[in-house]
Amino acid sequence: MANATRGEGRTTVFYSDKEAKQVYRIPSLFYDGDRGVLMAFAERRQTTNDASAEELVMKTGRLLRQEAPPQMSVEWSKAITVVDKTRLGGYRPMNPCPVYERNSRTLFLVFICVEGTTSETWQRFWGINKARLCYMTSKDGGQTWSDVTDLTKKLPEIENWATFAVGPGHGVQAASGRLIIPTYAYGSCGPSCSCIACFCAVPRALSLYSDDQGVTWRFGQTLETISIECEMAEVCDDGGNRYVYCNARSQGGFRVEALSDDGGDDFITLPPAQQLVETAGGCQGSVVSFPAQVDGAGGGQDPRWLLYSHPSSKDRRTDLGIYLNKAPKDPHSWSRPWIINQGPSGYSDLAYIDGGWFACLMERGIESEVEQIACDIFSYHQVSNSLEE
Repeated sequence: MANATRGEGRTTVFYSDKEAKQVYRIPSLFYDGDRGVLMAFAERRQTTNDASAEELVMKTGRLLRQEAPPQMSVEWSKAITVVDKTRLGGYRPMNPCPVYERNSRTLFLVFICVEGTTSETWQRFWGINKARLCYMTSKDGGQTWSDVTDLTKKLPEIENWATFAVGPGHGVQAASGRLIIPTYAYGSCGPSCSCIACFCAVPRALSLYSDDQGVTWRFGQTLETISIECEMAEVCDDGGNRYVYCNARSQGGFRVEALSDDGGDDFITLPPAQQLVETAGGCQGSVVSFPAQVDGAGGGQDPRWLLYSHPSSKDRRTDLGIYLNKAPKDPHSWSRPWIINQGPSGYSDLAYIDGGWFACLMERGIESEVEQIACDIFSYHQVSNSLEE
């Protein structure tokens, strides 16, 4: 494994302070190419427990570029509250997942909100869904936000699930204009279960998408393979064929990968990639596509490669790795990990900036991965050169 040499590219975005009951978790990242700024989202909780989430917060980051030697860093704003429990009538907002609609220049922040302190475990056990699907929009780079739109009753599938969530991480707009939000759902046991209480709800990833600039939404088909938190990206091969790629958390062993040739409505699961190990107990990971970094990839249908981030250890959440795949339809084409953060590492979210530059928003710390959320800026050349060593 190659290790990253960190310099001016890393900044801490959110510090956790357990004594002050301010713990930041679940990073979500979006690069606003129209304004040239990064937008970092996270949950602010009272403790590390999911049930203690209080609000979704956001910071914007101004990119600082240096030409010689090539280097990039970020200057972050103060944190603002986007939405909190009080505004949601006691429902706690969780799993921020932004997606940008380029034609209307509208940023959608999709999230779930869960009743009170009801845990996901309780919902899975009893098969009673206490989560709702909501979004807010911004047309000025997050300076102001719309009212909350609740989609729950407009999507009948939700009634049949034990519970569900989006992302966490980011959504994607396909070349066709389709907005895609990665989602996973626990199907209820149904009437076939004779137990008073059971724990047989099975999780599977799927997409939530819109073909009319976010006016109406619908769910795609669930993956056949058991899969949990996921992210999606649109990739393009040498022939100009486009696919939606899904990378999902599993219940052990290796990550779940799947491809869709119909815009993310239905997926075919790929063979397990031995290189993409799943951390014991599982952990969220991030994936982003970007233009192939080679000369002469032309015709207006340039191939798109994949970058993926996830703890590289099989045993615990440590040593966050960056993996490269130049042939996304082939799960055996993943590189070995370039370790971007040594030590405790948790959830992460990737964003492609431009010109071969990336940002990674990650949970990290010295003794625990929930001590802070930091942002690392790095280039494709750093990844490529490190993998060649």
